[in-house]
Amino acid sequence: MRTVLGLAAATLTTGCWLPQLIRSWRTRSVSDLSWLYLLALTVGVSLWLIYGLVSRDVVIVLANAATLAALGTISTIKVRSDPRPRPAVHR
Repeated sequence: MRTVLGLAAATLTTGCWLPQLIRSWRTRSVSDLSWLYLLALTVGVSLWLIYGLVSRDVVIVLANAATLAALGTISTIKVRSDPRPRPAVHR
């Protein structure tokens, strides 16, 4: 029962990234997501992944590895799509 509960929670919390990932992929735009948000979430998910590995909890490892992959994809899209700051022109 514990594993089923964990799998249900993991499916819902990890699956919630799917619509954002699809939208980001289609529009090639993630300008509404801040770098600070992506960084904080990535660090938190990475810590949960490490916790799952140390605890040998397959559900936690799988859920956080999948979420980390989604965050990596979204971050890659953001790097490629964010406008680059233009250097100031001095006259």
